Amino acid sequence: MVLTAAPGRGLSDADVAAAALALDEAGEPRRLGPWAAEIPCPRPAAPRAPSGVDANWVPAEAREKRILIADMDSTMIGVECIDEIADMAGIKEQVAAITERAMAGELDFEAALAERVALLEGLPETALADAYAARVALNPGARLLVRTMAARGAHVALVSGGFTYFTERVAAAAGFAEHRANVLEIVAGRLTGRVIPPVLGRAAKAEALDEFCARCGASPAEVLALGDGANDLAMIEAAGLGVGYRPKPALAEKADAVLRHSDLSAVLHLQGIPEAAWTQD
Repeated sequence: MVLTAAPGRGLSDADVAAAALALDEAGEPRRLGPWAAEIPCPRPAAPRAPSGVDANWVPAEAREKRILIADMDSTMIGVECIDEIADMAGIKEQVAAITERAMAGELDFEAALAERVALLEGLPETALADAYAARVALNPGARLLVRTMAARGAHVALVSGGFTYFTERVAAAAGFAEHRANVLEIVAGRLTGRVIPPVLGRAAKAEALDEFCARCGASPAEVLALGDGANDLAMIEAAGLGVGYRPKPALAEKADAVLRHSDLSAVLHLQGIPEAAWTQD
């Protein structure tokens, strides 16, 4: 079992000892860093942890993954880019309501995307730059996660149901080797309200995972998929380790591991990579 906490909270030796006592046949705990530890044990029925600490059971075999495929909006960054673009047009509340239902799995993703993008018709292209500059920042631990996995030989890819304008910039900031997303149609400097086909949705994310496996000579068991919403379900279920970061309920039910308190560096701890081996910059 892996225990991870937000850096500000910390993880005390007493926390680790208490978690070990609650487990049947627990082995000797091992520190992975100031905010993380692992405890060898059979799979518990319901992992327990102190308040503010994430407890996840992961298999010891083939624990470190060769491929990282990650979602962008509300995963690698803290916002939904389409909502922030809509804010520039004064319609954020309307668009965000649709986004929330789509990410919860209540709406068909492709239809919800078309509906939201249509509301942006006529918006100047400069709104994309404004939204990126004012609203988009990497979530804590994102760069550490991507750069460390890349340095250890993993293929790292950002695959989003959002837009290439943003994935291009977020991929560069975090250190992803490649990125994929939807392309907004822009004519004469203004959004037309359409996405250029094909639409990258739930199925396309799973197809990307299969493509990366074929390219790298890896199996799905060697993939770590990271996301937060229903649009990520297919790749989360296909991956050897599917991680939900602040996940919506639909995804939390299917993910192998869930991070509600820890930052994204905890994904390294889930793979047994101690802080001493991280790529810092």
